[in-house]
Parts: sequence; C-alpha cells; structure tokens
Amino acid sequence: MNTVNQPIPKIDAQALTTGKGVYTDDLAPANCLIVKVLRSPHAFAKIKSIKTDAALKVNGIECVLTYADMPKIRYTLAGQSYPEPSPYDRYILEDIVRYVGDPVAIVAGRDERTVDKALKMIRVKYELLPPVIDFEQALDNPSVIHPEADYFNNFPIGGDVKRNLLASGGHSGGDLDAVFSSCDIVQEETYYTKANAQAMMETFRTYTYLDHNSRLTVVTSTQVPFHCRRQIARALGLPKSAVRVIKPRIGGGFGAKQTLVSEMFPAVVTMRTGRPAKIVYTRQETFAASNSRHQMRVTVKVGAMKDGTIRALDVYALSNAGAYGEHASTTVGLVGSKSIALYTPEAYRFHYDVVYTNTMAGGAFRGYGATQGCFAVESAINQLADRLGLDPAEIRLKNIPKQGAAMPAYLDGPLSSSRLDECIRRGMEMIGWKEKFGICRSDGKTARGVGMAITMQGSGIANIDTCAATIRLNDNGFYTLFIGATDMGTGCDTILAQMAAETLHCPMERITVDGVDTDHSPFDKGSYASGTTYLTGMAVVKACTELCEKIRRQGALKLGISLSQAAFDGDQVVSTLDPAQAIGLEPLAQQLVVGDGEWLQVTATHSSPVSPPPLMAGFADVEVDLGTGKVRVLDYAAVVDCGTVINPNLATVQAQGGIAQGIGMALYEDIQYNPQGKMLNDSFMQYKIPSRLDLPDIRVEFAPSYEPSGPFGAKSIGEVVINTPSPAIASAIFQATGVICRSLPATPEHILLGMAKKQGGAGA
Repeated sequence: MNTVNQPIPKIDAQALTTGKGVYTDDLAPANCLIVKVLRSPHAFAKIKSIKTDAALKVNGIECVLTYADMPKIRYTLAGQSYPEPSPYDRYILEDIVRYVGDPVAIVAGRDERTVDKALKMIRVKYELLPPVIDFEQALDNPSVIHPEADYFNNFPIGGDVKRNLLASGGHSGGDLDAVFSSCDIVQEETYYTKANAQAMMETFRTYTYLDHNSRLTVVTSTQVPFHCRRQIARALGLPKSAVRVIKPRIGGGFGAKQTLVSEMFPAVVTMRTGRPAKIVYTRQETFAASNSRHQMRVTVKVGAMKDGTIRALDVYALSNAGAYGEHASTTVGLVGSKSIALYTPEAYRFHYDVVYTNTMAGGAFRGYGATQGCFAVESAINQLADRLGLDPAEIRLKNIPKQGAAMPAYLDGPLSSSRLDECIRRGMEMIGWKEKFGICRSDGKTARGVGMAITMQGSGIANIDTCAATIRLNDNGFYTLFIGATDMGTGCDTILAQMAAETLHCPMERITVDGVDTDHSPFDKGSYASGTTYLTGMAVVKACTELCEKIRRQGALKLGISLSQAAFDGDQVVSTLDPAQAIGLEPLAQQLVVGDGEWLQVTATHSSPVSPPPLMAGFADVEVDLGTGKVRVLDYAAVVDCGTVINPNLATVQAQGGIAQGIGMALYEDIQYNPQGKMLNDSFMQYKIPSRLDLPDIRVEFAPSYEPSGPFGAKSIGEVVINTPSPAIASAIFQATGVICRSLPATPEHILLGMAKKQGGAGA
C-alpha cells in the first residue's frame, strides 16, 4: 500500500505548528454581541422572581433574557442519532435550577465589560429546595429533581422520574445461580470511579448570525454538527431547514463536545436581536457548567475454578447522571458489554440503574462507560488471580475469547478479528513481566510493582450510526473529499484522505479535505463512539471506488474503446490492448466539464450491523514512596490490536494520549463537591491532570489483525487506549504495597492509610 499504513504527517500539521490554525473565536466578526450567562449559586431551587430592569439600563446592553422569554420546548443536549435514548428534560432556561451553574439569565451587550456589569445588576429571589448531592442517596429520595409534567423519552429506557431514576436495565445469559454454586471460589467487590473533567485546551465557544435569507447560522466547536443542528432547531421551535451549523477547527473535545453546551445562548440572542452574537466559556464555566465523565459505583461478582477458569460474571452499575440526562442511559451500557465480553463465562449478568442528582450533568468522555467497567472488572480479575495464587496474565490468556467467538455478552457482533493473545504476550515481554511480577522490589524507602489489564471498545454503534462521504473530481485533475466527520485533533481528515488516495491510486497531494458545513457536507453522525475510521472510512472507500469506475468509463468513451479494455492507474485511463491509447486524468477532467461532458462526483453512505472491537493489553511498572504514599508510574507498555493501522504515527500519538489521560484518572483526577453542591476544584489550580513531567515513557506497539468489515481491515483506536491504566496501576500498587485501591483516584493519602491499616493488622 502506498498511503494506507504509512506514517504520513497530518495535513494540517504546518498550520498547527506555525500557530495559524483557525478556530471558532478567530472567525467571529468584531461587531459580535458578547453573550454571557448568569448562573445559579444554588444546587436546587425554584426561581421566585428575577428583576432585570437595572441591567437593561446599562449603556451597551442589547438584551437580558430569562425563562419568561424562552420557548417551552423540552429537548436534550445529547449529540446522538435520532431518536435519542436520552430523556428530554431541559428548557433553554427554566424557573427551576438543578445544579450550581445552571443557567438563570442570558445577557448580551457590546463588550465583555458592559455585560459583566449588567450581570451583577440582575436580582434573583430563590426558594431553596433540599439538594441531592450523594448519588447513592438519590433513588427514592424525598427531593424529586425533575417534577415537570412535560418530561418525556422517545422510547422506554426503564426510568421512573418520580424516584429520581433516569434509566435501568441490563441483559444476561446462562443460569447464573447454578454456575456460581458450582464454582471453587466466588468473590464480590465494589469499586468507585469519580467524575472526571475532559480538560481540553479550547473551552466551549459559539458564534451565531442570520444569513441573507434570515437563516440561523451557528459556527461552533462541536463534535456533532448534524446532531447539533437538530437539537438547536427543536429547542428554538425552528424548522431544521432554518438552521445551518459550521464546524471550524476544534481545540480538543474528548467527548465533552458531543454534548451541546454553548450553542443555545448566542442562538437565542441572534434570533431575538437579529445581530451576530458569540459566547466564549471561561475555564471555570468549562469545568463547572458543562459535563463530565459519569461517576459510578460498580459491583463485580466473579465465580472461578482453582485453575483460574472464569465461569460466571455478575456486574451491577449505579451511575450518577447529574442534573440532566444526556448520554446517561447509553454510557452505562458499555460498563458491562465492553468488560464481561473480554472473558468466556458460562453465565453472566449485567444490570444497572442511573439516577439524577443535583450535580453538573455527566456526558461523553473518551471510553464512554467502558473505562469505568474496565477498572472494576479488571481489578476484580487481578484480585481473583492473587487469591488463587495465579499469574493474572496467564488467567487472561486462559479465558479470553478466540477469534470467531460469539461473545454473547457483547451485543454488537462476534469477535471477527483478534490478536489479543499476542497483545498480552508482547506486553509481558516489553514490561519484563516474568522477571518483575510477584517479586518484592523495595529499598526500604520505595517499593515497586507491576500490574496489567486488558480491554476492548467498539467501532461505531452497530445498526444505528450512519456516515457518508463525497468525492469530487475537479476540472484540474485533483479531488475534493467532502466529509461530515469532525476532526478534533485526532487526524481523521488525514487518515480519510489517505484512504481516498489509496483507493484512487494517487498521492495525498491530489486530495483536499473540505470543512464541515451542514449545508453542503454529506451527513455524518459525528466524531464519537470510535466510529470515524471504521464507518466514515468505509464510506470514503465506497465513494472513491465508484468514482474510479466512473473515471474509467468516461476515459473509455473519450478513447473510443470498450469499458472492459480500459484501465485506470490513477494518472491516466489506458487501453489494456494498446498502451499507446491513453488519456491523462487532467485533460480528461477538463473535457468532462466542457460541452456534453459529465462532471464526476460520488456520494456513498455506510453503516454496519456489527461493531468490531479493538483490543488492548496495558502493563504498568510503578514506584510507591513508602513515606508519603506518592505513586510514580515508571514505565507503561501497551500493545493494541486496532486492525490495520492506517497511520502508525497518528495511531501511536492517539494511544499515548489516551494512556496519559488514563493515568490521570488513576492517580490525580477527582471532581469534588461541597455539601451544598458547589464544585470545589473548577480550575487547573485545583483540578490536577498529569503534565509531561508526571508521565513515564509511554511505549506503544501494535499487533494488527485484519477486520474484514473495516476499510483496509481497520478497526477503531480512539477510545480503547484510555481504559487499561486505572486497573493496571491499581494492581501494581497492590503488588508494591499490599493496598487494594477500589476507589479512584489512588491518592497518596489512601495508600498511606492502607499501609497503616495493614501494619496495624486491620487489612486494607
């Protein structure tokens, strides 16, 4: 292959490295109204009155909007395919606020200073209601967070809003009780993961304007332009044809921008005033008034034989949706489906409840529930290995499904491609597993241990996600690739161009990739669920393959030869019988747009009935300071099976970045609330993520399988890479200190207390 599986630089590399990247705020005109939001200081309250007259008198203020000015239309901010399984539980503004940071009023004026002055002059009287902050106390709590009569779902998801139950459900297979009763060992443990902030560099930002036909145009940093258009139109009571969404370059998202966050506020202002408007979230708003990873409690019961055969798995998850339900009912499903299916139990069960609380809503975050499930199930398997006196790597090699296995706990297809066994074996070699595991490595001041975990994700959402691509032959012999997928720094524009170039037999320089605009880009579900390479990539291959055939047909007509005689090599259409009969691509393209020529453009769409999982094994070597409890990751080795690697450089960077985020989740990241529901760490001064100085040399290798349903044999890689660090690091800490970390993050305080309890004989 000439372009696929090659380490081609990102097509926007020069713009990024020279500081010339153009983002949403760079595109907003200077005369935009500045929009800001007055936010609730209370976790749960009813608004009794709002006085805005003084704010409206401030010179330069264009409008002050409250719930009285808003459409009474329930909608969801979730960026998912319709019909969304998320509850429709929001108004743009409402007379009930449900978390500290919930919007109360929208203010627009000529500049930031003017708007800030007006915000301080709005007077709001609240009737305080008892908040529900602890998600373990939410179910059947006397405080009902969503009492509204017009709350609704598109279809049943197992909720009972009067009980603060947003969703419930699950699936199972086999006779679980019978299998557990015949196991040699049954263990049950409960694990906790906290809410985490996506912490992307570019905060949420949007600007809006009315075009010459009075259509609302929304320029925004979003992962889901087409879903964004649908939700904006619904919330404002507009026909979808009246809304256009443009996505410029995105400064990171990691799932946060799969939820609409900033879009509604300038859109409302523009519709009210007719003027361009923009909002740029502060870092504090991005932390405390957007969305986060869902906090969860996961209980894992595992039954096994003395030889390490895993026969039964029972997983229960309680998930904290926060104040609103976008993504909550879908995220929780991955907790079980992406963790239980890594093994081959005779019987399994996964069940869950999702509850409302008066904290900021959860949303999408890389890993999307599989990360929480992986921590719990992989930690349980590591503990099982310790109790049985077995090597956890060998237990996994004994129990993982083989290629072709049905995987009943995974609802999105069989295991059609897998080199997970090779991932484990190669990872063991890279970390020096046989030399280090089970060996006490301590100098009296520090202790070292190794740990491991395996994981899987998916490649798009089977039978739901749909992506399209358009390829155009221009009159100069070059191509334009139109996609609706949103590159948020991952390099998807580059890898899709690589696939196009490979299919069209041309160098990358002949492919230009157009930006996303819902008015002329082909439909794409957006960048989430690890679906771009797999789904949009296949749409690109389909479109380019068809275009090759059209070029061949038109060349044959120009040459006056039969179609069966014509061949297209990327540069020319040539006769297979007489090589002297040929026409170059550029003159052919020029002739096709003159007279009775046929201008060539192809659109292809792709969806999949299956979602083939990428697989991974991760290994951590950590050092624990025995005096302070501080953990330092000395080495991290990862081996990934993502099918054919389209671009080794970009895949490596994706893997390293995901592992770095996983290390942050394991050791540092912890959104905290006080008893009144105020977020305590809403800045980078308080919320800690690892810097490059905190990270080890993250070593990544690939064990490529060939996925028959993917483009050139590819599967996804974007999310799977974040999952293994938490359980692998927790296991390494246990190997070093004997302290079991069942709650994240594994802070020095927790480890010190655990070591003190062990020394006192109370156990960890």
